[in-house]
Amino acid sequence: MALSSWFGWNEPASRISQRSPTEMVVETLMMEFGWQIKEAEKQQRERENEYRKIKTGVDYGWLVSYPKHSYDVSPGERLQLEDMCSKIHPSYCGPVIIRFRQLVAEYEPEAPEVSRLFRSVLQDAIEKSKEEEEAKKLARQWNTKHKTSISLSTFKSRARISPFSSDIKTISEDVERGTDPARRVWSMPEFRSTKDY
Repeated sequence: MALSSWFGWNEPASRISQRSPTEMVVETLMMEFGWQIKEAEKQQRERENEYRKIKTGVDYGWLVSYPKHSYDVSPGERLQLEDMCSKIHPSYCGPVIIRFRQLVAEYEPEAPEVSRLFRSVLQDAIEKSKEEEEAKKLARQWNTKHKTSISLSTFKSRARISPFSSDIKTISEDVERGTDPARRVWSMPEFRSTKDY
C-alpha cells in the first residue's frame, strides 16, 4: 500500500482542478495583497527602529515585541477588492502583480496605503481589458464591413460601366445607315469586362 493514499497527497491536485480560473485569480491576487501589507508593516517597523536609533543613539529593538499583523482590511473593503479581482482576466494576473510590486517598491507605502495602490492597479487592469475588448469588437465589425467592401470593389474592377464611350451605337446611327439595330436595349449603359480594355 502506498503512503500517498494514507496521507492524502493526491487530494490537493484534485482540489486545484475543481477551482475555476476566476477563483484562482482572486486567490492569487489577494494573497499578493496580503503579503504586500505584511511587508509594508515590516518596513514601517524598521523605519521606526532606525528613527529611534538615530534619536536616542541606542538600539532597543531587541526588547520590543511587535504583533505579527497589526493592520487589517475591513470586510467591506476586502469584498470590494475581491470583486475587482474577479473581473481580472487570468492572462492579466501576472502583469497586475508585477505592476503592483513596482508601485509598492517605488512609493514604499505604509500598510493602509497599500490598499489604495492595489485598488488603482486593479482599476487600470479592468479599464485596459475593457478597452481591448472594445478594440476587438471594432476590429471584428470593421473586418466584416471590409470583406463586403472588398467584394464590391472586386466586382467594380471586373465590370465597368461606360455610358459615354465613343463607340456606343445609337438608334439614330442605325436609322441613318439603314441597318438593323443590335439586339440590345439602347437605354441601358453598356457593361464591359476588364478584358475588353
